[in-house]
Amino acid sequence: MYPKTFRLLLSPFVLLLNYAVASAEVLETAVDYQSGGVACEGMHVVDSAKLGKLPSVLIVHQWTGLSENEKMRARMLAEAGYNVFAADIYGKGIRPQPPAAGEEAGKYKADRKLFRERLNAGLEALRRDAHTDPDRIAAIGYCFGGTGVIELARSGAAVKGIVSFHGGLDSPAPADGLNIKAKVLALHGADDPFVKAADLKAFEDEMRAAKVDYKLIQYPGAVHSFTQKAAGNDNSKGAAYNAAADKASWEELTRFLNGLFAKSK
Repeated sequence: MYPKTFRLLLSPFVLLLNYAVASAEVLETAVDYQSGGVACEGMHVVDSAKLGKLPSVLIVHQWTGLSENEKMRARMLAEAGYNVFAADIYGKGIRPQPPAAGEEAGKYKADRKLFRERLNAGLEALRRDAHTDPDRIAAIGYCFGGTGVIELARSGAAVKGIVSFHGGLDSPAPADGLNIKAKVLALHGADDPFVKAADLKAFEDEMRAAKVDYKLIQYPGAVHSFTQKAAGNDNSKGAAYNAAADKASWEELTRFLNGLFAKSK
């Protein structure tokens, strides 16, 4: 037990510290930005207690557009000390549901140039944020967004690493792998029926030919959308939530980011 006099001196400091901790919060802000004249609306998320330039993460959404799922992941990353921006590929107010979501996503998969333009516009919105350390940026994406972050890397974007969660792993232009500057982590459901064995081989062939520092992890028993609870739990539909794969893949992401930005937070 501290002497009474010391405890009296310590008390104001403890109260101030407790106030600082209590007043810290994760701040969420809608951000309007442009991509080729198209209005987009992303979301910036950061812990208000964090000061200065921070390691930063771009999040790219799944096929229904920027949703609560990506916002939840953004909060998780902000709580872990990252500055986060969830991009909007489709444009402000465009949040399609199935089957329209498939049609909207298909526009970008069929036009990789347009896809890359929207991805890089989101990245630039993150770069412009006052909390962003431009030398410490990673990008992650889910499903459609998992395909997206690989395309972002193929565009030659200056990011340190990208992580694809159950994304499409085709290789429409293998030579573009030579543009990749980032480390690549692909987290994949081993039983995903929407990603063919030929696509997996093409992806790995591209990464190897371009000498990309990459890692592909496959989760047994997991199908498409294994991180998304809204997908339900019926594997026979080809897309379903898998709690074990969700947990393991998030832990893999955490290790990846920690290694990418070692001792920098």
